[in-house]
Amino acid sequence: MLSITRIALAATAVVFLGAVSSPASANEAEDKATCAEADARYKELFGDQKLPPNTVVVTTYNYRFCPPSITVKAGTTVRWINVDKRTSHSVWLKEAGKEESTRFFPEESWEIMFDEPGKYPYLCGPHWDQEKMIGTVTVE
Repeated sequence: MLSITRIALAATAVVFLGAVSSPASANEAEDKATCAEADARYKELFGDQKLPPNTVVVTTYNYRFCPPSITVKAGTTVRWINVDKRTSHSVWLKEAGKEESTRFFPEESWEIMFDEPGKYPYLCGPHWDQEKMIGTVTVE
């Protein structure tokens, strides 16, 4: 009986320590909650707006890109829309050698078409360092 209790206690400790030492899971849950708020804010501002063909939206909200990573087909336009209430953002494909976009304010957007397959990390110029506001577009 003692060995079963020890096994149960060890399993409980592993589960507990896994939950405590897994910041990726906590960040992922926080990102999902923030992005759910961003989606609600987008619908509040724009309703069920029809997008042009081959266009996808990434929202900027609460110092996050929502979703933070997307995969699209070559020829897709990605449109970043600011659904924050007061903060401006930018998109900077720094590793691809692109210039930073102009700042776009609440309810404004900025977009670019991705023609070439590859992985394109990007960041928000004013918020990437302190707020870790970064994202990735993967083009197939």
